Amino acid sequence: MTTRPAAAPRIIKEDEKNMEYSKLLGKSLKVFFWDALKVSIKNPSQAYFFLKTAIWQRRASRIRAGWKSRGVNVPPIMVYSITDRCNLNCKGCYNQNLRKSSKEELSSDRMKGIISEAKELGISFIVLAGGEPLVRREILNITGDHPEIIFLIFTNGLLIDKEVLSKLTQQKNVVPIISLEGYEEETDERRGKGVYDVLQRIIGRLKNKKTFFGLSLTVTRSNFDTIINRGFIKKLTLLGCKIFFLPEYTAIRGGTEDWVPTVKQRASIAGIMKSFRSEFSAIFVALPSDEEEFGGCLSAGRGFIHISAEGNLEPCPFAPYSDTNLKDTPLKVALQSKFLKAIRENHEGCMRPRADAPSGSNENGCNPCLSKNYKGG
Repeated sequence: MTTRPAAAPRIIKEDEKNMEYSKLLGKSLKVFFWDALKVSIKNPSQAYFFLKTAIWQRRASRIRAGWKSRGVNVPPIMVYSITDRCNLNCKGCYNQNLRKSSKEELSSDRMKGIISEAKELGISFIVLAGGEPLVRREILNITGDHPEIIFLIFTNGLLIDKEVLSKLTQQKNVVPIISLEGYEEETDERRGKGVYDVLQRIIGRLKNKKTFFGLSLTVTRSNFDTIINRGFIKKLTLLGCKIFFLPEYTAIRGGTEDWVPTVKQRASIAGIMKSFRSEFSAIFVALPSDEEEFGGCLSAGRGFIHISAEGNLEPCPFAPYSDTNLKDTPLKVALQSKFLKAIRENHEGCMRPRADAPSGSNENGCNPCLSKNYKGG
């Protein structure tokens, strides 16, 4: 008799919190587009594109709100790992350690269908990941059909040849985000000998073509002083980089716990990002520290969802658990997943890296989906 009435206030409170973070996230996305407009002001056609896209974002927000009123929780961001294949074998790669599926990747037609469904639901950003997403070159034929959506392609950059570069130049809604680990020593140590030099040439070509591009700099304990450094960032902005993603390394594989940034390092990131944003004409996204503005992890549909290469709808790339697959299920139906809803309703129990957590502890991990199932090895 007492348990059912007691549960109701908690659910109402959770709905109120969800409304609050949704408004805050929506505001932040608007800021992102206006920032993108400002940093691309020297390229009028790119700036005009971001202006048009900012207008689309308002419409997309209204579309998501409409679905929310009908009981369908649609996040503004979708992360889609379109393949598990990769042309590199980087040390500490989370995908290689978590994704050992032998199932077939979704077909190009189904991939195209999912992206069309995402647009109809009001999803504004699609992050294309892998593996190496450019292994599936057909993706650039699909992105061209949806100029309103921003596609961020997280890539090792080595497959950006003349054909790919031509398509990136034509599609201003597609933003390549190239991975670097620092200078030559740090990059080649993790990604393979000679990778750094090749990427310098590719970045030069992107700059020459006035392509809006970014860099992903995974923050580890050993490279912290290199990449969280004013001089390093300045050099990259001079090379044409307009957006920086700085995710903190998450220890997926046993034996890499000492790659995780220290307590002191993590505690300093927010302040350093603030100074970078005021000094440089570029966008800076630090994860997970920026998520704290929204009350923590944005996975499971709070801010984004993840689709695996074989079509599983999952909380995030680091949590390979699912109760629904998109091979034969519409995205709208899949978003009503009971599994994802349960995670959202128990969000405060989720565990994200904290500045005061001991390095190498479970508290320094990602979330319960991962931490409770981590076996190491």
